[in-house]
Amino acid sequence: MATEFTVFVEDRPGALAHLTEVLVKNAVNILAIHGSPCTGQGIIQFVPDSPDAATEALQHAGFDYVTQNVLLVRLADEPGALARLARAMGEAGVNINAVYAAMTGQLVLDVDNHSKAQQVAMSLGVR
Repeated sequence: MATEFTVFVEDRPGALAHLTEVLVKNAVNILAIHGSPCTGQGIIQFVPDSPDAATEALQHAGFDYVTQNVLLVRLADEPGALARLARAMGEAGVNINAVYAAMTGQLVLDVDNHSKAQQVAMSLGVR
């Protein structure tokens, strides 16, 4: 399990630079990141190596953010690995709300049932 931060920034040049500079000043390493525009603002989702340091940095800089628990899983680098995981999650009744790649070669999964999702991943030998 990992902590994902969703940060709301202005949709303008330099917004991502400002956010990441705030994090680096607090020695926060980003393990995974995803960003997209949404009606006049940017939404940046990231998983840091230190949630406590990220929280302190964001609060000090005045960023609006929310957190949630997500799963980090490492799949085999082969055709069908994601398909097998997604099918097994679906058959177990686990909804995958979002998925994106981490810089560490893992996938970030936002799911509606963490304990069941972990069981499914473990049954497939996914770490």
